[in-house]
Amino acid sequence: MFIHWGVYSHACGCWKDMETPWVSEWMMHKFHIPRQEYRELAKNFNPVDFDAEKWVKSALDAGMKYMVVTAKHHDGFAMFDSSYDDYNICSLTPFKKDVIGLLADAAHRNGLKFGIYYSHEQDWNEAGAVGNTWDFTPEEKTPEAFEAYLHGKVYHQVRELLTNYGKIDIIWFDTPVKISEKQSLELGNFVKSIAPDCLINSRIGGGKEWDFETLADNTLPATPCIRNTEAIGTMNESWGYKPIDRNYRSSAQLLERIASAVSHNANFLLNVGPDGSGKFPPEALERLQDIGKFLIPRSEAIYGAKDVGVIYSSNRWGKVTASKNNAYFWIFNNPGEVRFYGIRSTLESAGVLVSGENVNVKEYHNSEYDYHRIIMTLPENLPLPAVIKLTFAGDELDCFHAAYSCGSC
Repeated sequence: MFIHWGVYSHACGCWKDMETPWVSEWMMHKFHIPRQEYRELAKNFNPVDFDAEKWVKSALDAGMKYMVVTAKHHDGFAMFDSSYDDYNICSLTPFKKDVIGLLADAAHRNGLKFGIYYSHEQDWNEAGAVGNTWDFTPEEKTPEAFEAYLHGKVYHQVRELLTNYGKIDIIWFDTPVKISEKQSLELGNFVKSIAPDCLINSRIGGGKEWDFETLADNTLPATPCIRNTEAIGTMNESWGYKPIDRNYRSSAQLLERIASAVSHNANFLLNVGPDGSGKFPPEALERLQDIGKFLIPRSEAIYGAKDVGVIYSSNRWGKVTASKNNAYFWIFNNPGEVRFYGIRSTLESAGVLVSGENVNVKEYHNSEYDYHRIIMTLPENLPLPAVIKLTFAGDELDCFHAAYSCGSC
């Protein structure tokens, strides 16, 4: 679970009589809101309905294994009790509670891995940082000023986040542009010196001190990933709360994106943008519940699964994941028949996960041409989405990696 939450959530993506045509958390940048005016939003940010236990429970009930929360987004406002300055939720808002502390405690109690998002390069409240060109002149944005910001606010707050809240499993940096390879390398080393087991994402910048690659927003890998990789995505269009953005993906569409990521060896980080009161939008809650009801009973097809080992063409019926000697066919559209090529192993059984219904599968092998085909006939009344499990002889799948599949679409 990815959570974008801040004072922009209270503003609902609106400034004066204008709604932002883009994502709500970029509202300050979109309208070039002076930082002193933007600061006033904090006076009315009072999320009395915030419940850290409910947030963590929603993640776990959806089958999620970790949570990443915005501790400081590009607007520079800290959602934790920072001693660096008073630009934080505990000092400026009526709420006066440390959100990161409450969520970290709830996550630790309930066995959910906990990560924090920290915008290390963009900070629209700081002259030396990247982004704010309406309050600060070009003369104020020198390399020396950026270095001072980095070794001042960033290092100070990163240390706070990694030392004040128990075990932090992930620190999630974002939008590197100006940071040099040397600076990102030093920052990564600084993180590891405090929390050696804390994972760092690739958006720290040009250095080599990261543990997993973060793909571009709302994109999925096209081929199997060979490095630790995470795809990230929204339910609607905006990351932060924006009530007029009702263009939500369906639960089935979100499940397909999750399956697509895993079928290419990537994790999937799904975003929720809570409102200004601290509640998840009802559309988001509905989808989280749907996802959990589907994923948890079919956990063997998703957790620890990977690509099937066959390079197959894009198809409209679904995706394939694999674990040991099992292949899992995620069916989102029923073409009646699915043809898949390249699995050399001998089929032992085939059935619909959860329901246990048998599935008719015919296999054909021609060793002379290294040609291998299965033809799966899908039940006409198959409830969608569905996962069909094929178990093969042996401990691992034996596949022809140059093969591809096509479905009767």
